[in-house]
Amino acid sequence: MLLTSVKRLRSMGIIGMNQRNFGLIGRYNPRHLYPLVDDKLKTKRLAQEAGITVPQLLGTVHYQHDVRRLKDMLSAYNQFVIKPVKGSGGKGILVITEQDHNLYYKPSGDAVKLSHIERHVSNILSGLHSLGGKPDAVMIESLIQIDPVFEDYSYEGIPDLRVIVLQGYPIMAMLRLATHASDGRANLHQGAVGVGIDIGTGEALHAVQYGDPVYFHPDTRKPFSNLTVPHWDKLLELAAACYEMTGLGYLGVDIVLDRNQGPMIIELNARPGLSIQVANFAGLAPRVAAVEALETIDPDPQSRVQFSKRNFAAVRNLIRPRRRTNPAAFTLLATKTN
Repeated sequence: MLLTSVKRLRSMGIIGMNQRNFGLIGRYNPRHLYPLVDDKLKTKRLAQEAGITVPQLLGTVHYQHDVRRLKDMLSAYNQFVIKPVKGSGGKGILVITEQDHNLYYKPSGDAVKLSHIERHVSNILSGLHSLGGKPDAVMIESLIQIDPVFEDYSYEGIPDLRVIVLQGYPIMAMLRLATHASDGRANLHQGAVGVGIDIGTGEALHAVQYGDPVYFHPDTRKPFSNLTVPHWDKLLELAAACYEMTGLGYLGVDIVLDRNQGPMIIELNARPGLSIQVANFAGLAPRVAAVEALETIDPDPQSRVQFSKRNFAAVRNLIRPRRRTNPAAFTLLATKTN
């Protein structure tokens, strides 16, 4: 049974780690450009220069002796997010939604003291959450205000959208939704829900948690069959424009929807993971082949988006799949195979 599933999934065009590393990252991403996306401060400045909306930068901390300045730095802000500048996978991010009488409240309602935040910042500076464990810096950003369309689709956290972009063409997308299991973080490995999104329409296609299909948000019980991402064309155009902004040909673009400012970019990734294939119940290989078959790359991001919408639209909605393939086999192939 499992062997049959594996054969079928390979026929679906699943890309594995070796193909990603050598056929996509190694081919399209020059190593000297990695710092543009591995350093979130550099990414933010690049985006601002390109006219792309990003969360407001409230402050930075670069040295251990500056940790004692945190209380004064944070006193003006009731809500904020603390991030490692060179972190990855959502590690080291601390979200504060309220402060009152020297207590700082997380989305869960749990209160922490200033000493907890100082220790967290000190750990970031020491490299606890950075790539390779190297000394890092801290950035403090404004807190995204969740778009009302997602209020029933996320638990104590802000959903984000991951778009895979190849040579400027958006080829696959998924929405990551926080859950109680993920502690309010939109991290699939920690228990967030990944929802495959139709490139053509912005509609939900298929949803998974821990690699298994789900049809309702596990905490809010809201069905995914009714979910459509708003501002879809603008979101895709923002993602497509990151090709010119960075020069990287294979990118993961992370976007959030703010209720006041609309779509904004929060992070870029030069080594995006492959679990997006699980969320979409589809492989990346046919879409990669379609882009690589083009004789020239269209210089206009809007035109590239229209190409993607025409060529990568879903054939049918999979929220209620008629034929269930072994989810464990799909997850294995879509994230670890050669």
